Amino acid sequence: MNNLIIGIAGGSGSGKTTLALRLKERFGEDEVRLISHDSYYKRHDELPFEERCKLNYDHPDAFDNDLLIEHLRELKAGSAIDCPVYDYADHNRSSEVQHIEPAPVLIVEGILPLAEPELCKLFDYKIYVDTDADERILRRILRDVKERGRSLDSVITQYRTTVKPMHEAFVEPSKRNADIIIPNGGENGPAIEMLAHHIRSLIQKANMQ
Repeated sequence: MNNLIIGIAGGSGSGKTTLALRLKERFGEDEVRLISHDSYYKRHDELPFEERCKLNYDHPDAFDNDLLIEHLRELKAGSAIDCPVYDYADHNRSSEVQHIEPAPVLIVEGILPLAEPELCKLFDYKIYVDTDADERILRRILRDVKERGRSLDSVITQYRTTVKPMHEAFVEPSKRNADIIIPNGGENGPAIEMLAHHIRSLIQKANMQ
């Protein structure tokens, strides 16, 4: 199948998910599929909840990239996949799956997709969302407390112990692998319009081959 795979990376709370959604809005419902890198956090049924809370979810090793790569290859070949669903409150993969059909554009977004060389090889276009650290931590606090059932203390502790140091060690350096860097993510209207136009031209070019 002639499809385009786009990787969108950036720090936690940078606006990368919003950017992916804004891009999807510029296309028809069946033209774009969104895949969250978070869905591919490794399953840890062997650990009790208290131990799962202590895991470092901001390190590249936290992700089952082999499964994601396999799924992207299946989608590119024209086959549907059953994407894992991650439960943020339980800190583990849930028993549910999300059925995803192939589409002309596949967008993978997360903190670390550009840090994995084998994933980068699959991406036709690599985007990094660059947002100030103060803005990112505020967004993360609001999101994790309101949407993911976390306490304020746990969010701050996790940010200090893993999120910030892992951002500096792995997320920020992955910016070097990007084809384009976008400030402020989903709030950057001109960049979204430019990207949507470019993606449309890439789809048309792929269909002509």
